[in-house]
Amino acid sequence: MFVELLDPSRSSEKPQKKSLAIGIDLGTTHTVVACSRNQQAQVLTTSTGARLIPSVVAYTDQTILVGAEAQPHAQAITSIKRLMGAAEISSSLAANYPIVPNEKGIVLEVGKVVKTPVDISADILKFVKITAEETLGEPISEAVITVPAYFDEAARQQTKEAAQLAGLKVLRLINEPTAAALAYGLDQQVEGTYAVYDLGGGTFDISIIRFTKGVFQVVATAGDISLGGDDIDQLLAEKLEVSSLAARDIKEFLSANIAWPDPHFSQDDLAELIAPLISRTLNICAMALADAQVSISDLEGVILVGGSTRMPAIRQAVEQFFEQPPLTNLNPDEVVALGAALQAEALTVGSDTLLLDVTPLSLGIETMGEIVEKIIHRNTPIPVAIAQEFTTYEDGQDAMVIHVVQGEREFVKDCRSLATFTLKNIPPLPAGIARIRITFNLDVDGLLTVSAQEMTTGLLQKVEINPSYGLKDEDLITILRDNYEHGTQDIEERLQVEAILEAEQFLNMLNTALNNDGDLLENEERMVIDEAVTHLQKSLKSRSKDDIKAQLKTVENLTQDFAERRVNRNLRRALSGQRVDAL
Repeated sequence: MFVELLDPSRSSEKPQKKSLAIGIDLGTTHTVVACSRNQQAQVLTTSTGARLIPSVVAYTDQTILVGAEAQPHAQAITSIKRLMGAAEISSSLAANYPIVPNEKGIVLEVGKVVKTPVDISADILKFVKITAEETLGEPISEAVITVPAYFDEAARQQTKEAAQLAGLKVLRLINEPTAAALAYGLDQQVEGTYAVYDLGGGTFDISIIRFTKGVFQVVATAGDISLGGDDIDQLLAEKLEVSSLAARDIKEFLSANIAWPDPHFSQDDLAELIAPLISRTLNICAMALADAQVSISDLEGVILVGGSTRMPAIRQAVEQFFEQPPLTNLNPDEVVALGAALQAEALTVGSDTLLLDVTPLSLGIETMGEIVEKIIHRNTPIPVAIAQEFTTYEDGQDAMVIHVVQGEREFVKDCRSLATFTLKNIPPLPAGIARIRITFNLDVDGLLTVSAQEMTTGLLQKVEINPSYGLKDEDLITILRDNYEHGTQDIEERLQVEAILEAEQFLNMLNTALNNDGDLLENEERMVIDEAVTHLQKSLKSRSKDDIKAQLKTVENLTQDFAERRVNRNLRRALSGQRVDAL
């Protein structure tokens, strides 16, 4: 515990003025910036009075254009957020971006310039920074930036890198649904559980948030990073054979209950067209509720976030699913930025509210048999540090490879590899004796540090995991979907592998013991044990979990007396020549 003491000689000094920090909703289609004073947040406008800044960048020979000015350009880059953290993209998205081959990840060739998603995002954030400084009349150097709850660690790290390039220190990355809940003042309630349904231009998120006794906690989150308003526009464009921009205009007209000139396409037709997309979001909502162990009747309210939630069909579907009208008194396009601004003020001025986000995917390491041992489980509140002790599998093992993985499945092959490092110079002890403490430290931004320490020598190795690659758009949501579909089968296979490993390790130990102390057994005893070992080895070939366990139990029972004799012999050897009074 650290205590800051007041120096009486400085008590008359005037307190330093706190610099303003801004909140930024770095969206797929639009970016919004806000600032909060005295817990009153407001959206900042551009020089033209716009509250929404299109997340669009165009590079010309003379300058970089951002926002509305960039939109008319044929080579304008849009929806760059979908590429953050990715090493490669799906074929469906590749056609929308001028991708060029590069060993370091995704690189876009725009005219005569080559840019990464981080570079392009940084140019948007630079424009936002300038907008805020012009509006507020003072320099801005700090910000809270929101990200989708399902942004992986690579995407979160690249968001921070983009902010640094733009001259902004990231006070904190917070999940977009969490920011929306802050904007609605849920942290000011005595207690309650809420759902935040966030359907933006490029992503969908659902978070279940609970506030109780000063702690504001995301208890479950789920989402799809390739589902949003852009997908609705694409469906509509294909249906009506128009451009995406025209499709967006039609969608907005119909959503505002303004009749579209084409009498053959109505608001009902639009609702029918997007019904499968809406159904996908509601299935994800059901998953999040199940993860949180919360029923619909437990919810105090439902918040709508994202411009796509203006659509009557979506609002009606959400109301029907959650069995109550959603909260809509704040602008769904602006609510995330407002919450980020409130959090920025809290981090610079102070707040009585403790905000706890969660990690969206489990993190763990590979163990014998290519099994995943989860250290931090999904939906664990962050920041968090968890340590777990492991040991060696083989006699004399002097090194251990630490393979860090991310995902929900039981085997490494079905999870995502994050990093690998080696702890060397472990004392060459018998199997199971060495103690290796592995610590996972996940900070408030969802960035991971993994350390491994050998406890007898204090030897330490660690790695900061800032992956240079992310998941494909279509892969992220399938991580959870696959877990639900294959969970039972995975558990059964894991139990089978664990039974095999346990039996093999016991047989190795028994073989060593027989080689060293086999003379302690009578011939008849040895024959019975050898026969039982043969049956166990046969069961290993059959890979029948129950048979392996039964045969192993038989061998363990038959060798129990032998083990006791070995202990007694080794004890006599250790005590040989010792005086009783010395003992």
